[in-house]
Amino acid sequence: MSGRHEKEKGVNVQVLLRCRPFSDDELRNNAPQVLTCNDYMREVAVSQNIAGKHIDRVFTFDKVFGPTAQQKDLYEQAVVPIVNEVLEGFNCTIFAYGQTGTGKTYTMEGECKKAKSGPNNGELPLEAGVIPRAVKQIFDTLESQNAEYSVKVTFLELYNEEITDLLAPEEISRVSLEEKQKKQLPLMEDGKGGVLVRGLEEEIVTSASEIFTLLERGSAKRRTAETFLNKQSSRSHSLFSITIHIKEATPEGEELIKCGKLNLVDLAGSENISRSGAREGRAREAGEINKSLLTLGRVINALVEHLGHIPYRDSKLTRLLRDSLGGRTKTCIIATVSPAVHCLEETLSTLDYAHRAKNIKNKPEVNQKMMKTTLIKDLYGEIERLKTEVYAAREKNGVYIPKERYYQEESERKAMADQIDQMGALMETHQKQHEELQDKYNSQVRQCSGLSSKLELTEKNLNQTSKLLANTEEDLKKCRYALTEKDYIISEQRRAENALAHLACVLRSDLEKALHDNASLFQKIGREDKLNTDNRSVVSNFQAELAQQIGSLCNMVDSSVSQQNDLLQHVEKLCHSFFDIHDKAVTDMKKKVTTSRALYISHMEAVQNVVRLHKAGSNASLEEISTLASSNAHSIEEFLESEAREGASIYDNLQTTLSTQQGEIAIFARDLRQRFHAAIEQTKDISEYTNGFLQKLKEESKSLENFAVKADDIQMNNIAEFQKAYEEQSKSDAEKLIADMTNLVSNHIRCQKELVDARLVNLRENAVANKTFLDGHASTMKGITSDAKRKWQEFSTQAENDAKGGADDSSAKHCRMELLLQQCVSNGESAFKHWKRTHELLNEMGSKHASELISLTRNASDSNEQHDAEVDTARAVAEQDVAKNSEDLLQHIDSASEQERASISEISDNVKAHEKTIDLFRGSHVGQAACIKEKAQETFQQQYMDYDPSGTTPTRCESEIPSKVTIESLRAMPMDSLAEEFRENNSYESFEVKELKPSLIPRSPLTQLN
Repeated sequence: MSGRHEKEKGVNVQVLLRCRPFSDDELRNNAPQVLTCNDYMREVAVSQNIAGKHIDRVFTFDKVFGPTAQQKDLYEQAVVPIVNEVLEGFNCTIFAYGQTGTGKTYTMEGECKKAKSGPNNGELPLEAGVIPRAVKQIFDTLESQNAEYSVKVTFLELYNEEITDLLAPEEISRVSLEEKQKKQLPLMEDGKGGVLVRGLEEEIVTSASEIFTLLERGSAKRRTAETFLNKQSSRSHSLFSITIHIKEATPEGEELIKCGKLNLVDLAGSENISRSGAREGRAREAGEINKSLLTLGRVINALVEHLGHIPYRDSKLTRLLRDSLGGRTKTCIIATVSPAVHCLEETLSTLDYAHRAKNIKNKPEVNQKMMKTTLIKDLYGEIERLKTEVYAAREKNGVYIPKERYYQEESERKAMADQIDQMGALMETHQKQHEELQDKYNSQVRQCSGLSSKLELTEKNLNQTSKLLANTEEDLKKCRYALTEKDYIISEQRRAENALAHLACVLRSDLEKALHDNASLFQKIGREDKLNTDNRSVVSNFQAELAQQIGSLCNMVDSSVSQQNDLLQHVEKLCHSFFDIHDKAVTDMKKKVTTSRALYISHMEAVQNVVRLHKAGSNASLEEISTLASSNAHSIEEFLESEAREGASIYDNLQTTLSTQQGEIAIFARDLRQRFHAAIEQTKDISEYTNGFLQKLKEESKSLENFAVKADDIQMNNIAEFQKAYEEQSKSDAEKLIADMTNLVSNHIRCQKELVDARLVNLRENAVANKTFLDGHASTMKGITSDAKRKWQEFSTQAENDAKGGADDSSAKHCRMELLLQQCVSNGESAFKHWKRTHELLNEMGSKHASELISLTRNASDSNEQHDAEVDTARAVAEQDVAKNSEDLLQHIDSASEQERASISEISDNVKAHEKTIDLFRGSHVGQAACIKEKAQETFQQQYMDYDPSGTTPTRCESEIPSKVTIESLRAMPMDSLAEEFRENNSYESFEVKELKPSLIPRSPLTQLN
């Protein structure tokens, strides 16, 4: 209910005030400022004395923008909400009002060449006015909403009460002046309480750049001229309208059209013809401008005073702004003024009108949303109306209009005639009432004339007495006023004198303190110079000693590198000699094994031959005995039958024994051959392992040599880099120390210590890494030599075991053969005994047969003994050869093992000596580094001296030196100025007799007075 009440009550017109800065001419002429703006309080104060009359007025507006306000500030604070309301469906108007040359066109359009060229990379220039900024905001908002829309613009000019279309095509704009006057656009009522301009061009635009182009084209056609007050003065009013249609969809899916309109008005400025220098045509233009603005002022007064009749129809300007002043449109007025004193009269007039316009109340309403079909129907009707007018104008000569328009204009003319008749009758009634009131007034005047004559006599006597008393009082007041003025001047001069004396004493004490501080500072500078000289000598001595120690350290590193190279060459020679000795030992061993093999083969063949001969002899003897026995079988058949089985068993045992002995000998020979081949394979394995060991030893030697060379290069590079970095750092630090010794001593010491520590840590880490690598290499060499020693020990142990096994087998075989021979002998002896017993038993069978048998038996026994002796001889020779070859092979293996042990021990001794050398080198290197570190600490901690504060250096303090303005403020003003100030603060009219106290607050003599 309250919202409805506010809607019926209306909304006040928003009024802004903008004050332009001083122009160049005004600054050159030092024009006084009569107007001050308070943006925060939204107030404008006008203060000035003119012909003894003091003007001091304050006006309050909705917003105030001073001379320093920017275009962007005014737009964002005042215009942005209005443009948003236009997009919501309201009709809004913004127009600038004020004197010529106060910045109306600048506020609305800005700098023409900058603002109208459109945004540059999406940004407008700083000088862009309301119109280009509003256009950019409209299109940015519409594009961000992603809605269908259409934008139409119109641009008209009101010049000498004649309306011109600034967007008309060039062919129409180039016609002659007479034709243009005949074709002036008529201003007509739209039947809804508003007005419309018949025939006004509406341009449909789709982007801001198109509007900027149209605005530039229309502004170029607008009438401007140069006056004394403005080099480019607008001689006409302009109205730029933007109509926006936005399509919306209801929740039911129905399409509606929302319409909003923004009117941007740039009014021509009011001007004083005598001051602007307008003549002839320019004077007529100024008269028409002032007339239209005067009508606008009367409309504003009528709206503020709520008069019944509002004179909208007195001017086309007020008819165009009718809806904006008291209608359904939201209106914003931007009043522009000048701060200069020569424009004071026009400024006050503008402020009065603007302040009065604040009370105008509009009743803004949202435009009714139209259905899309309704809008299309209206557009079709407009198209048909235009077609009818075109057809009527094409068929006949002259100016013809359609019947509907003729009937409409006739009805309007009749309504206006009826209104004129009614107004004439009303005027006659008012004339009669005026005559009656005039008669009554005349009678009252005659009655008062008698009383006035008597009153004049009494007043005459009273005036004479009053004049005398007033003259006397005036003289007394003047004397007291002059005395009070003199007392004020004397007190002000005494106050200024005391202030200057006090300031002189303060300055003298500050000067004495400054002289004392300068002497103390010079003493401190001398002490610091002496300390810097001593420190510089300490640094140079330390640099020389450090260079000498680094040289000795480099020489020690070079000697260590040469020793390592000699040691590596010696190790390489030992490895070559060890390799040669081992190759020679392997070759000799191969030869001896080959010889032993041939000898073993020959001995085995001899034994086989002896066995074969023994077997053949035995077989022959047995065959001979068998032949002899068969020949004597007949004689001794009965006896042999009894003894045949026993003899056969004896002979079978002997045969078995011989075959067993032959098998044992063959097995022994095969075992010897297998053991020989196993010894050969084991010898080959040992040879291959020895070659691998020598190859590994050679690779380890090469890796040790490469690592030593690499470690030497790394150490040399580290030392060179350390020396170079130290020289560069020392050089740069020396320069910095010379420049600022006091502040950089501690930093220099810390940097030098960090640099030396970092380099020493790197060298220590490299030495530790070298030791670790050499220890690992030594452990690797030790492992390799221990493995080789273990292999040789295993080989020698295996060879000894094989030799002992061969000897044991040989002895076992020998025992076996002796056992077999004993069995054979025992069998022979038993056979001999049997045959002897048989012979004794058969002695009487024939002595011849017995003797032959005995001889044969003896021959067989002799051959057996001979064969046994030969076998023993062959066995002994074979044992001797085997023992000799085994001893030679063992001796050769022992000698090779001793040589290898000697070589390995020599290599181990060299490696240990190298480790000792490296330990000595590491110790000397660490000692040298520790010596350098101790020397640096001793130099920079004991000899290098820092500045010791003496406590006498004065502390820095900021002297309070009085400025020129302060001194000028303490100086007493001239007597004329003091007298003028006293008169301004204590006017003679308001002077009362009382004791005046002098001002206790100092004030600059240049303070402006209201």
